Amino acid sequence: MATKPAGIPDGIQHYYGGALHDSVSGGVFDVLEPTTNEPYVTAAAGDKADIDRAVAAAKHAFDHGPWPRMLPRERATILYRIADEVAKINDELAAVESYDSGLPIRQAKGQANRAAENFRFFADLIVAQVDQAFKMPGRQINYVNRKPLGVAGLITPWNTPFMQESWKLAPALASGCTVVLKPAEFTPVSANLWVDIMERAGVPDGVFNIVYGYGATAGDALVKHPDATLISFTGSLATGKTVYANGASNMKHLSLELGGKSPAIIFDDADFDKALDSTLFGVFSLNGERCTASSRILVQRTIYDRFVAAYAERAEKIVVGPPSDPVTEIAALVHPEHYDKVTSYIEIGKQEARLVTGGGRPSHLPVGNYVEPTVFADVAPDARIFQEEIFGPVVAITPFDTEDEAIALANDVEYGLAAYVWTSDVARAHNVAGAIESGMVWINSHNVRDLRTPFGGVKGSGLGHEGGYRSLDFYSVQQSIHVTLGDVHTTRFGATGYSENDLGLGGPSA
Repeated sequence: MATKPAGIPDGIQHYYGGALHDSVSGGVFDVLEPTTNEPYVTAAAGDKADIDRAVAAAKHAFDHGPWPRMLPRERATILYRIADEVAKINDELAAVESYDSGLPIRQAKGQANRAAENFRFFADLIVAQVDQAFKMPGRQINYVNRKPLGVAGLITPWNTPFMQESWKLAPALASGCTVVLKPAEFTPVSANLWVDIMERAGVPDGVFNIVYGYGATAGDALVKHPDATLISFTGSLATGKTVYANGASNMKHLSLELGGKSPAIIFDDADFDKALDSTLFGVFSLNGERCTASSRILVQRTIYDRFVAAYAERAEKIVVGPPSDPVTEIAALVHPEHYDKVTSYIEIGKQEARLVTGGGRPSHLPVGNYVEPTVFADVAPDARIFQEEIFGPVVAITPFDTEDEAIALANDVEYGLAAYVWTSDVARAHNVAGAIESGMVWINSHNVRDLRTPFGGVKGSGLGHEGGYRSLDFYSVQQSIHVTLGDVHTTRFGATGYSENDLGLGGPSA
């Protein structure tokens, strides 16, 4: 086992109402270090009683505290301070995140900067935000009054957890909501860093709250709580369906970012080397544990054999090693449960397709959740490794002949989160991108985010979009207010002698 980073305490407590708390039940759970699967810290195991207290603290802060009533510039100032505090701990965060999740340290080092940027971005956005007014001169003016929606329940995943938490916390807080964060149980340790960050930045008590625990207990209680007005959830499709159903009884506002099985379509006129680099990075970075991974590569048959050979040759050279080693490109998967899932799919794939390289444990790493970069070719569209999300360093490569066939293959799955198109034909690039059933498409690029753009999927990949103003819309009530500027012409029910205009049948409406 690597040395435990200095920023990790022996135990992690809930935080709500501006103070740390053990679970009401006294329960805890072990957090495992993924290179050995040995427990190294305990976290408070929250359930309904803990969620009730955290939501009560958040609701009190929303109903009676200053946060929702601050001017945008005042909230933005605190958000900038949060960003500065996050940026200060880049090295500490990278070490904690790598140790806790198995993320290679070279890929963990950028997470604090990305998280800080999320806060700066939404701080800028709330100051610059303009709501609309609609005028009917001399008669009426209608304007939009934007208000924070209430207590936001934020349920976050275990892949790049700190950055994913920032992606929800920043717009929720910017909008004036108070929050209850429920981090993933596999990776709760870096979430603990938010407590000191929020306190040092001057966030009022009760505005930020966090409860640790399992999805079936703490997460379920948060989704069902009547005072948690909205839920933003990132996770699997199966859990997303449960969240969707359980949120219905209280008519919650929901944003669900679920799984993906994203295609990369490579035409024979594409820049071969750039497409190769991008699709290798798109599958194998972050240990393959990313929702937008280009895990299905569709290659035009005229270059198919060449591409498969080149892809396999590069995959065999990827460095698999401990997360703390700066040369490591793929490290340990997050948890033994997830390791078992990924390796079971590899065994399924061996029966369904041609294994080109990988498919086992690296011989020099006999302990921990390590998987070789695994490449399957000649994968049929009805194969499970083509249809189902694996969420690991495993790729399925399939040939196609025509543009229409490529589009059909791309769309022939339950998911629709991201897609990638590689071609030098500008018209084809746009037409194919528009025909793909996905929330996002990158042309001649891997996943490069612009925070202003909508992020979300279609079909089984989710419900709703966040990003830019869409995030602020989700965490806000947009109230239409109508003000009469002239005489009111109302049909006079119960009166006599009124004209056709009194019935509201004449004259323009706008």
